[in-house]
Amino acid sequence: MGKIIFYEDRNFQGRSYECSSDCSDMSTYLSRCHSCRVESGCFVVYDVPNYMGNQFFMRRGEYADYMRMGMSDGIRSCRMVPQYRGPYRMRIYERENFGGQMYDLTDDCDSFVDRYRMSDCQSCHVMDGHWLMYEQPHYRGRIVYFRPGEYRSFRDMGYSNVKFSSVRRIMDLC
Repeated sequence: MGKIIFYEDRNFQGRSYECSSDCSDMSTYLSRCHSCRVESGCFVVYDVPNYMGNQFFMRRGEYADYMRMGMSDGIRSCRMVPQYRGPYRMRIYERENFGGQMYDLTDDCDSFVDRYRMSDCQSCHVMDGHWLMYEQPHYRGRIVYFRPGEYRSFRDMGYSNVKFSSVRRIMDLC
C-alpha cells in the first residue's frame, strides 16, 4: 500500500494531509497543495478535482515545488497506482469508439508513428496492467494514466487537443 503526504505550501510547509488511497478532491482536507512527499508506492496527481486536468506520475521521493513541474495551481486530486505483477495488455485504436487501425500492445512503445505508422490514437482498451500514455514520442510531454477498462473517447475525457504518441507500462514497484 502506498503513502503520500501533501503539504499546503512549498518545501513541505503548512498544514499536511496523509493519504493512502484515491482522493477526488483535496480541498476537503487542505485549502491548497503545493508540495508532497511520497513515502511508499506510486501515485498520479491531478491539478483539477475528480481526476481531471494535467497529470503527473510520482514515485517515492520529495516534490518540494509543483510550479517547477509545470503544475500551475497545485494538486487537486490523486490516484494511488496499485502494485501489479501480471501480464500487460492494451489495445490502441486510431479513432474514437474503437474505430480505425487497431494494435495490440504487451510492452512499451516509444512511437506509434515509427512502430505502427499510426499518426493518431483516440481510444484504447486496457485489458491488463497500468499504463502511462504520452503526448509526444519517446515518453515526453503530458501524460494520461490508464488502468484496466475501456476508454472509448479521449476527447470525451477532456483531451480533445492532445495527440498521443507513445505509451509505457508502469512497472515500478509501487
